[in-house]
Amino acid sequence: MPEAKGFKEIGFIDCKGGGQVVVDGTTAYVGHTTGPEATTIIDVSDPANPRQIAQIECEHQGVHAHKVRVRDGLMLTNYESKAYAGEPDAGFQGGLNIFDVSDPSKPEHIHFWPSAKSGLHRFTYDGRYAYISPELDDYIGNIVMILDLKDPRNPVEVGRWHMPGQHIGAGEVPTWKDDEHRCHHPIRLGNHLYTSYWHGGFVILNIDDMANPKFVSGMDWSPPFVFPTHTCLPIPFDIQGEKWMVVADEDAAKLRADAPGAMLWMVCVSDLEHPVPVSTIQLDDGPRPPRAGCHQPAEDVKGTEIPVAWFSKGLQMVDISDPFNIKVCASFQPDVPQGSKQVASNDVCWDDRGLIYLVDRDRGLNIVERI
Repeated sequence: MPEAKGFKEIGFIDCKGGGQVVVDGTTAYVGHTTGPEATTIIDVSDPANPRQIAQIECEHQGVHAHKVRVRDGLMLTNYESKAYAGEPDAGFQGGLNIFDVSDPSKPEHIHFWPSAKSGLHRFTYDGRYAYISPELDDYIGNIVMILDLKDPRNPVEVGRWHMPGQHIGAGEVPTWKDDEHRCHHPIRLGNHLYTSYWHGGFVILNIDDMANPKFVSGMDWSPPFVFPTHTCLPIPFDIQGEKWMVVADEDAAKLRADAPGAMLWMVCVSDLEHPVPVSTIQLDDGPRPPRAGCHQPAEDVKGTEIPVAWFSKGLQMVDISDPFNIKVCASFQPDVPQGSKQVASNDVCWDDRGLIYLVDRDRGLNIVERI
C-alpha cells in the first residue's frame, strides 16, 4: 500500500508512464514517456474513479510526445526523438502538435509546427504565447523561442534567444561538451522568462520586447554541483519581503557517478541582475541509483507549499514559507509500478479543487489530497 504523511489517496488510474500531467477543469492530460501512445485524456470529474476518454498515438516509431499543455480548449504537445523513446523511423519530423480539445473526448489535430533535429522538449503556454525549447538547424542544443498562437492554425515565431556559443551556423564556438548547455524550458512571470539551461545553469531573460529577448542574469552551478538545472519556478508573491525562485535540478546526466541525488534550491531574485541562492534541500545521504533525487515542482503555485515529484521518493510537499530553511512538510510514496524496480515520480500538478496529480515515469497516475 502507498505510504502517506499529510496526504490521502483519492484515486488511481493504471495508464502508461508519463513525462507530464496537466489538468484543465475536470480533465487530465498525460503525455507519455515512450510511444506509441502520445497523449491520454482522462475524465477526473469523479477523482475516485478516473476514466480514459481518449488517447492519441504517435505517427512514427521511436519518438514520443511526453509534454502537454492545455488552455481554453487548445492542447499543445511536443514531438521529439530521444534515445529512451527508441530509434525514429525515416519519416520523423520533430516539432509542436496543436489540437482542439474543446470536446476533450474528441481531440482534433489542427496544426503541426516543425522544428529540426530531434524536435522540442518541455515548454509552457499562457493561452496566447508558447515558450518553447526547440532544436533548430545551425544551432547546437535547444534554444529559447516564443510562438504567438493567436491563430493556432498558423503559429508565428515572435522571438528567440540562445546562449552565446550555440549558434554554430553563424561561427559561434561552444565552450562546453556536445549539447550540455541547452534550454530545458522557460517559465514566464511578468515580462521575464525564468529559463533552465541544463548544465548551463539558468538564465533570466527580459521580454519587454518579445522580438528581442534580453539577457538579464544567469548562474551555472554544475560544476561544482553535478546535476543539470531542470526547472526555474518564479514565485508570484513576496515571501519575507523578497522575491524568490524555486530551482529544481534533475537527477539525471550527473557529472560524477558517486554523487548523491539532486537538490531543490531557493534563489532570491529581488535583484534580477544578481540572483542569490540561499538554501537547498537534499533528501539523500549518499550515492543513489539514477533517477532517485529531485525532478520537478508543480508549476501552478498556490501558496508556500510546493508539491515536488522527487523520482524514487514519490511526492514531497516542500514548505518554502521560510526561504532560508525550506523543508518537507508532507509526503506520499506510491507503490512501485508493476514491472518497475522503483518508483519514478516524474511530474506533478494540481487542479482548482486542490487535488494533486502525480504521474510515474513508467506507469500510473495517482490522485491525492492534502490533509
